Amino acid sequence: MPASTDLLKQLARESALLPQEQVMEVGRKKKSLFIGIPKEITFQEHRVPLTPAAVAVLVGRDHEVVIERGAGQPAQFQDSDYSEAGASVVESPAEVFKADLILKVAPPTHAEIEMLRHKQTLVSALQLTVQPKDTLRRMMEKRMTAVAWDFIKDREGIYPIIRAMGEIAGNTSIQIASEYLTAEKGGPGLMLGGISGVEPAEVVIIGAGTVGEFATRAALGLGASVKVFDKSIYRLRRLQSDLGQRIWTSVIQPEELKKALRNADVAIGALRPEQGRTPMVVTEEMVKEMKNGSVIVDVSIDRGGCFETSEVTTHTDPVYKRYGVIHYGVPNIASRVPRTASTALSNIFGPMLLSMGDVGGFEDLIKRDLGVRHGVYLYNGTVTSPILGEAFKLPYKDLDILLAAF
Repeated sequence: MPASTDLLKQLARESALLPQEQVMEVGRKKKSLFIGIPKEITFQEHRVPLTPAAVAVLVGRDHEVVIERGAGQPAQFQDSDYSEAGASVVESPAEVFKADLILKVAPPTHAEIEMLRHKQTLVSALQLTVQPKDTLRRMMEKRMTAVAWDFIKDREGIYPIIRAMGEIAGNTSIQIASEYLTAEKGGPGLMLGGISGVEPAEVVIIGAGTVGEFATRAALGLGASVKVFDKSIYRLRRLQSDLGQRIWTSVIQPEELKKALRNADVAIGALRPEQGRTPMVVTEEMVKEMKNGSVIVDVSIDRGGCFETSEVTTHTDPVYKRYGVIHYGVPNIASRVPRTASTALSNIFGPMLLSMGDVGGFEDLIKRDLGVRHGVYLYNGTVTSPILGEAFKLPYKDLDILLAAF
């Protein structure tokens, strides 16, 4: 049975992609898009998916963009910037949700789902596995198509938005740590990088993925002494290669990690789980032995955190002390620098939308672009993600088969 299912999927994929005559004709049939951008109402979400510059390009290609008043203000983009770029600035989210394609950063709230129309397309973050089951059911009832931007892949098989947000989080985590090392913020009054005759601060980074890599780059750039831990020797080797220099690395071993943390001025939690919760590799006992005034920035807090003493905090009240150690536990660090993060999102969404219009619309794009197709989890009300289907015990179908029948 599994073999026959794989064969069916392969045949469906070939039938959807191979006929060149059909692909060429569709490619000449451009379509004007009607894109709606509502103001984000999720707590601590300050990003906006398109900058005024990207909107100007879309409008210049005969696409229509409607944006809710104030949507760009947290990222320091004014309503006048969008209106001058050619967007229609409207007063209410209800007006935005009249668009054919809704573009958001955060997942839709219940109130937003009620405003969504039948057969509408939504592009936003997913995170449905931590939301009530009826969220997905309501979207299914509206026969919507939904794309999770955190699951979109590029040509190299990389998740470009996840990587961009990881780069921002890694860089920003070091800036945060440097800030809280100062005496003004309750730290020991240290500069992250040393100067002549003064030793640099010790930074321990747990995790050698994208966040860990860019935290390492930022710390080294400031002159700090850096030690990197990861459970994968492959990732540690890749980090050494990408940096182009030798740094101190180790696989995660409790005693070695404990010794490094005891001497650390800063510890960055940058582990990402394959699925589920982040592994908690730093125990309360390890934190107790850290220096008084040292700083922990747990970037992994949105998936539970890798420090046993970590707790979720907010941008308005970001830190607390435990055993004399300053803890920073704000999820969604990228929203701390929303203008940079919004520009990074726009750099990916803008070209995707232009391609969508050029090939004739959303359905034609996902037939051609396997990376965007990978982000589709709901197609005309049908669940296409096995992960969501199994998590919510809902029936799901393979998207390749659905597209072959389209």
